[in-house]
Amino acid sequence: MQALLEAGYVPRGFSRHRPAREGITTDCDWASGDIRDPEAVRAAARGCAGIVHCAALYSYARADLGDMHSINVHGTRSVLAAALAAGVERVVVTSSAATCGPVAGRPATEEDHPPDWELVVPYKRSKLAAERAALAAAGTQDVVVVNPTTTVGSGDRRPTPSGRMVRDVLRRRIRGYLAGGGLNVVAARDVGRGHVLALARGRRGERYLLGGEDVPMEELFAQIASLGGVPAPRLPIPYGVAFAAACVMDLLSRLTAAEPSLMSLDEVRLARVPMYFSIAKARRELGYEHQPARQALSDAVTWFAQRERGRRRIGLLAGGRTARLARGA
Repeated sequence: MQALLEAGYVPRGFSRHRPAREGITTDCDWASGDIRDPEAVRAAARGCAGIVHCAALYSYARADLGDMHSINVHGTRSVLAAALAAGVERVVVTSSAATCGPVAGRPATEEDHPPDWELVVPYKRSKLAAERAALAAAGTQDVVVVNPTTTVGSGDRRPTPSGRMVRDVLRRRIRGYLAGGGLNVVAARDVGRGHVLALARGRRGERYLLGGEDVPMEELFAQIASLGGVPAPRLPIPYGVAFAAACVMDLLSRLTAAEPSLMSLDEVRLARVPMYFSIAKARRELGYEHQPARQALSDAVTWFAQRERGRRRIGLLAGGRTARLARGA
């Protein structure tokens, strides 16, 4: 939203609740509704010249399986249908770098596809199905797809799996790293600007990777720890060991009906090959650029650290109030 405002657009937001978020100003029009409600989506689309569709459920939790397909796939189809009915000039659909790879031995490009063995992961299947629906619609509509990589930054309240990784390193819950693993890390602000560039310059029916730097897991965790002033995870964990441990944790969590407290089995499955990606096409055709991974991580670390300090203050206030009430009783 902020990137659209900075580019001179007059955006209309659409969500179940208007977000109380930094950077969202009163200048924005807002429509309330659920992406799973086609009529609400159609109403929000009326009068718009373009649509940037970035609503999705980014999760590996079993509790979210029921909503994943309806939000990610049916929601995308509803947006495309609403755009067609309203005569919207262009739709930018947010997919995921997960639909482009990874590819063993080199950074993946928009010409690549994920390995078949990764399609057991429900989130990955849902994003791939949504992207295919968007590209199919490009036969009759002006549709452009963007594929963000591992996105970090401020405002990740839920948090997403990417934000949870940063938070858990800061909380010292992660003590090791996947040997040979790696991620392409990009700032949320850069991904926002990439969406605006795709809206203005993207080619119909094309997809564009919006990424940053390829960073090995050991270095990634070390940077987060350094920025947060905590010890870095030092234990290299072979993939086979990590996968076996995740299988055990998954079995235990099913027996207890609780989600795994750290990396889920699906997250470990997707970490088998380093998730490295090339942004050459976006740079060449859109003029896309990104800031260093360390700066992106710094923004995320600062935001999560502030949240942690807020949680501690609330905890202390609640404790003090409880003590006073107890003494008064």
